[in-house]
Amino acid sequence: MKVRTALAGLAFAVSLGVAAPSLAADQCVGKEGPHKVSVAVTGVSPIKGEVAVTLYPDNARRFLAPKGKLLRARVKATPRVTEVCFWVPEPAYYAIAIYHDVNSDQDFNRTIIGMPAEGFGFSNNAPTRVGLPSFESVRFRAGPGTTQVPISMRYQR
Repeated sequence: MKVRTALAGLAFAVSLGVAAPSLAADQCVGKEGPHKVSVAVTGVSPIKGEVAVTLYPDNARRFLAPKGKLLRARVKATPRVTEVCFWVPEPAYYAIAIYHDVNSDQDFNRTIIGMPAEGFGFSNNAPTRVGLPSFESVRFRAGPGTTQVPISMRYQR
């Protein structure tokens, strides 16, 4: 990330770094109902700390914005697949951002030049070649019942 993307990284960190309760992987966050989003995060390494998963509504201005989230969960990093579940109010479009909080400080840590020091990812495994992905690239449709959302953790090493 250069200067512009470092600022975007700061917005990303602020939006993800707010504390949320830690959960067991078998619990869903939100008001229970007939529709849920099940997130399966792979590629977490090392297997320590927590994975923070943030669910956003279908609103580009709220994506990664302070107080823009719909729900957030923190779960212990686990081998192979780290799972999180959200109850959603209705079948609709949503977006997800994740990060691997290796040191469990509830902050998305960055290097001195603004590069991510911890792993991160987005729904649809949206690319982040230069800066953050577009909202359109992270949107996904949650249908009735359970919607599975796989996300691969990425590290800037």
